[in-house]
Amino acid sequence: MKQAISAIIAATIMGATTAFGQAAPPAPSPGSPFVIGEAFPDTPASCDSLPGWLYKAPEYDGRISMAVRGELTASESDGVLAYLFMCPAEKVQVVCITYEEHEVIAGKQVLLAGGFAGVGDGQVVLDPCLAYDAPPG
Repeated sequence: MKQAISAIIAATIMGATTAFGQAAPPAPSPGSPFVIGEAFPDTPASCDSLPGWLYKAPEYDGRISMAVRGELTASESDGVLAYLFMCPAEKVQVVCITYEEHEVIAGKQVLLAGGFAGVGDGQVVLDPCLAYDAPPG
């Protein structure tokens, strides 16, 4: 009987340790251009709001997705991957790594959305990333 009780206590403790050991993903700030997982954020960042949001990026070891709306500044390809650039380099430039080039048209709004791969050297990298022509507004 003592062994059975010990086993139940041990299983309960192990279950509690596992439950407490796994932290829930953080909830991004309201209106954030970030979302945990592969969903699409409700509110994309803009080139103007992006620098302020980078300090509010969720600290999470899993997938974080992000969306940014603005004009493309460049579209390049190495024959396999395409690199779409948005926002001026003087602020924070966005680099979208995708498989398809996108035509750069002055004044045309584009939505870049993908995996937030971090920040470095004044750039935000979205990889993998998709580019969509943004509806007006």
